Amino acid sequence: MKKIAILQSNYIPWKGYFDLISSVDEFIFYDDVQYTKNDWRNRNKIKTFQGVQWITIPVEQKNLEQKIKDTKVADNRWNKKHWSTISQSYAKAKYFQEYKDIFEELYLKGEEKYLSEINYKFIMTINKILGITTKIRWSDEFELSNGQTEKLLAICKQCDANVYLSGPAAKNYFNKNLAKQENIQVEWIDYSGYPEYNQLFLPFEHSVSIIDLIFNEGRNATQFMKSFEC
Repeated sequence: MKKIAILQSNYIPWKGYFDLISSVDEFIFYDDVQYTKNDWRNRNKIKTFQGVQWITIPVEQKNLEQKIKDTKVADNRWNKKHWSTISQSYAKAKYFQEYKDIFEELYLKGEEKYLSEINYKFIMTINKILGITTKIRWSDEFELSNGQTEKLLAICKQCDANVYLSGPAAKNYFNKNLAKQENIQVEWIDYSGYPEYNQLFLPFEHSVSIIDLIFNEGRNATQFMKSFEC
């Protein structure tokens, strides 16, 4: 039994994204598809003393067919701005000082020009912090078919996977009958019922970046995630 997940790379994703990675044998960054504006690819939410705030990486979008992997940063000052906002917002978080140097280096010493490279760097570092050892691959390593479901199933087959784990949003377009024809079992991850943790600036908000959980709970972060439950 081999289980995989296939999902676009996101910028400092929320805890559910990392639960998805942690729940499979292989995780594929699906960045060989169209870049979507005002989505999670280049932005996420953090908690601040003024409330929930979006932080966004400015990117160039030359046409609607542009792929995520071809999307470049439009302003190389984004990293200093983001780190300034994050460090000010989380300075009083219990574990901020413990992880400050790791994230400061990610933000201030990176020279990546492409959004996918930035997302990959952050996700891999956060995987290490959380103890996630899932194998990570890219969708451009595979031969892709036409059609949304067909592309995903083609990756599953080339990975020799017989279980495909997906986020619930894919229920709107994924064709389970095609998966059944290919003898691939489809499972949907459940993002409900997360426990609350010690978060700064009430009211509590689940949908913020994973860095909120890390800075507030440190090495206890996985206790508030679902894929690490005993």
